[in-house]
Amino acid sequence: MVVRREKASRKRRGYRVHGYGRTGQHRGSGQKGGFGKAGRKPGKHKYSWILRYDPDYFGKHGFRRPNKEEFNEISLLEISQHADKWLKQGLANLKDDYIEVDLSKLGYDKVVAGGELKGKFIIKALAFSDAALKKIKEAGSIAIVENVSS
Repeated sequence: MVVRREKASRKRRGYRVHGYGRTGQHRGSGQKGGFGKAGRKPGKHKYSWILRYDPDYFGKHGFRRPNKEEFNEISLLEISQHADKWLKQGLANLKDDYIEVDLSKLGYDKVVAGGELKGKFIIKALAFSDAALKKIKEAGSIAIVENVSS
């Protein structure tokens, strides 16, 4: 007898393991070649996956400069903005019409030349940019470079 219409499902219903042998043979990481990145050595195991999704897996990459010195910087504008707050908190002092600020005690290492310096300051820091020194002198303020050892 010819079948005019096939059944709705052809998904091996009633076959228990659907062609995968014993029940556990279609479970676990062994079925997919290991967990995660297992076996991704220069052989051919998961090689097409490496080429497509992680092409930089093999070889050396990049360069890290070992002697880079990092400074915690503050601009002249920020010094002007925070001066009143530092005076109220006792982190800066008034000395002969100058506001004296020790930036190393406030956690800053270097002064950079962003913005303008409003007011007269005595600024102590470990380092200053050349442009910052120029702007500080133009504003009638004083820059003092501190030694690292002190």
